[in-house]
Amino acid sequence: MSDRPLRAVVVDDERLARRELAALLAAHPVEVVGEAADADQAEALLARLAAAGTPPDVVFLDVQMPERTGFDLLDGLEAAPDVVFVTAYDEHALRAFRVSALDYLLKPVDPDRLAEAVARVAARAAGQPAPPGPAADAPAPLGPSDRVFVKDGDRMHLVRLGSVRRFESAGNYTRLHFDGPDGRPVRPVVLRSMSALEERLDPAHFARASRAEIVGLAWVVGLDDAASGGITARLDDGSTVEFSRRRAAALRDRLSL
Repeated sequence: MSDRPLRAVVVDDERLARRELAALLAAHPVEVVGEAADADQAEALLARLAAAGTPPDVVFLDVQMPERTGFDLLDGLEAAPDVVFVTAYDEHALRAFRVSALDYLLKPVDPDRLAEAVARVAARAAGQPAPPGPAADAPAPLGPSDRVFVKDGDRMHLVRLGSVRRFESAGNYTRLHFDGPDGRPVRPVVLRSMSALEERLDPAHFARASRAEIVGLAWVVGLDDAASGGITARLDDGSTVEFSRRRAAALRDRLSL
């Protein structure tokens, strides 16, 4: 990396939070080249910077924002930038490190922790290994053998997660797709969002295909190229799920010998 300052984008729905973080970053060799108040603004801003040949070195990204979360923003990008999450909640830490975030800062931002994060960004920009980040203190992920209670109207199902072919977004909730004891399809809705479920599911056995779906990898029987540049996964029951281009590359690596 040259002697130029790091180029940063700050994304947060609170103007005061953006201003405070920019003030803290001013103590470091960091130039804030843009700010956004939500995921849509951030997506447009990142596209403009990329088209101009001046993409940021890092995005300081809030998690909870109106309409779309910080994770939703990353899902919608063809090429995800290096990210430092900045949030008031520690519950998203495990998922943040699953998407290869360089760091995870809690509000109000501690100046010493920010200095550590900037050091990681600088190392990455210079092509050097980033110093190790803090470990995420989170419960163990749920795997195929784990069982959960799912309410379906007046009925309750004790569902082994390995039996769920896919999880489908249903507004702010999630619909599970699995077969009942009689072999008939069961499609209950759980009162948790896709993002909340993804944080708990073991990524070795479940893969996020898009904003709308998570797939149980044990049920994938084939992969086909999709016109969008991603891939279409064929499941054992004949259903298909399309993986976005960015998600497709990770899935191919995971399922290859």
